[in-house]
Amino acid sequence: MIEKHIVLEDIDPVVFYGVGNGHLQMIRSLYPKLRIVARDNVIRVLGDEEEMAALEESVEKMRRHILRFNSLKEEDILDIIKGGRAKEVPEGVLVYTMSGRPIKARSENQQRLIEAYQQNDMIFAVGPAGTGKTYLSIALAVKALKEKTAKKIILSRPAVEAGEKLGFLPGDMKDKIDPYLQPLYDALEDMLPQVKLQDMMEKHIIQIAPLAFMRGRTLSDAVVILDEAQNTTPAQIRMFLTRMGWNTKMIITGDTSQIDLPRPQKSGLIEALHILNNVEGIGIVQLNKKDIVRHKLVTRIVHAYEEYDKEITNSNESINKD
Repeated sequence: MIEKHIVLEDIDPVVFYGVGNGHLQMIRSLYPKLRIVARDNVIRVLGDEEEMAALEESVEKMRRHILRFNSLKEEDILDIIKGGRAKEVPEGVLVYTMSGRPIKARSENQQRLIEAYQQNDMIFAVGPAGTGKTYLSIALAVKALKEKTAKKIILSRPAVEAGEKLGFLPGDMKDKIDPYLQPLYDALEDMLPQVKLQDMMEKHIIQIAPLAFMRGRTLSDAVVILDEAQNTTPAQIRMFLTRMGWNTKMIITGDTSQIDLPRPQKSGLIEALHILNNVEGIGIVQLNKKDIVRHKLVTRIVHAYEEYDKEITNSNESINKD
């Protein structure tokens, strides 16, 4: 009789063990020659050497299954242990949410965004609110991290009101900037277990910081996302784009209809799109109201504002002519 310790790395042990340790009980029944005791993320196994080797192989397959799907069901355990096979990820799925929902392209332009990411090292994704720019970009980054094609994820946003209003918010600098970065936290929490996300952030595998913190850095072996880029100045976005290091992918997202910069300040995103339009290795994807995946009212709101903007533009042109 031998003893081994199996450590469950990169996954939430609660998902592996199941509600009320239901999965663990099932595994015990399928390996009757072994004594299996679990505590935290360590499984202590005693018993037959041959059966222990089979258990180790099955545990590794189940661990990889959880990494892919963020879930583990009894039928998955049976497929892995009895059938010796793991469930395959359907074509087109990037990652799975914590509720088990597949994240994939839901429109033609969203698919273009994914293809642009695969074909280029720098991608601009531009379109109105609700088109999935940020969410898909973070899903691509999480996928790269899980597949080990990137060592870290770096997410950034410009804090437009950083000049005077942040100083009046309570707390330290992290407390002051977190409200600007909350949408990025929300997307990550939807795709990664809370405990694992916290661990990755503490180890700086996932970094979330305002744009000003990017100055002076070289960002290598990472997927780097700049969100809300329409609120960068030309100098800021130029600084950000030149932070790019080796083995790095950059995704820049923005909505040119929601510029919050004080007038007459120019948007760095609009300028960058014009300057970099024909640069090899840079992909530009334009999303529109047909790609909106939020509540149906969002599409109607975007359309109504587009019509309003056209009326204002036409009215101003008529006044200038007169």
